[in-house]
Amino acid sequence: MLRNGTLVALALLVAEGLMADPLDRAIRTETETLKQAAQSQKRIDRLDDVTRQMLDEYRRTLRETETLKTYVDHLQKLVESQRREKAELARQLEEIARAEREIVPLMLEMVNTLGRFVALDTPFLPEERRQRIAQLKAMLDSAEVSTAEKFRRILEAYQIENDYAKTIEAYRDELALENEKRPVDFLRIGRVALFYQTLDGETSGFWNPRQKRWETLPDDYRRTIREGLRIARKEAAPDLLTLPLPTAQEAK
Repeated sequence: MLRNGTLVALALLVAEGLMADPLDRAIRTETETLKQAAQSQKRIDRLDDVTRQMLDEYRRTLRETETLKTYVDHLQKLVESQRREKAELARQLEEIARAEREIVPLMLEMVNTLGRFVALDTPFLPEERRQRIAQLKAMLDSAEVSTAEKFRRILEAYQIENDYAKTIEAYRDELALENEKRPVDFLRIGRVALFYQTLDGETSGFWNPRQKRWETLPDDYRRTIREGLRIARKEAAPDLLTLPLPTAQEAK
């Protein structure tokens, strides 16, 4: 009877042992599976981090590419603008060069014309006016003076000559009288008349434009010319003067 009970107990132990093996294996398998799953999750997490990093890098690259494209577009616009400006500058330079080619002969002719005019005009301030013409001619040959400045000075010389017609002036210079140069006072009345008077006031005369020579005036005009000199020097108030003036026929 006892033996039978022992056999039953042994059988139960064997059965329990046989049942424990699969359970342990199942537990170990499950544990291993969980470990592998955890490791896989870690790998997935790491892969996800790498993927996010790559995505961020991709997005950053896209932004940089877009920024670079915008910059390149801006540079292209600048280059195109500079190209147009360069073409416009070249056109303007060509126009300036063409204008200079046209204006240089004009300036030469203007100076020559002014020189001829001074030579034929009433001979007041002869040295000053001839010197002005000589300076203009020298200036035209100078590379240091711009074309614009040359043209400005020529116009200025024309303006000076033009202003002579609207003013009266008294100045002192030498005049050849009786084959001898003597200091005299000149009285210029516009371009209409030019008188002189010796410093002692004894001799007076005028320029005869028709005869192209100096002629002596009667003594009656000495006082009038002296008064005209004072008015021109602003030493006396303006007043009417009786002076001999060449007629239109004489001036031709």
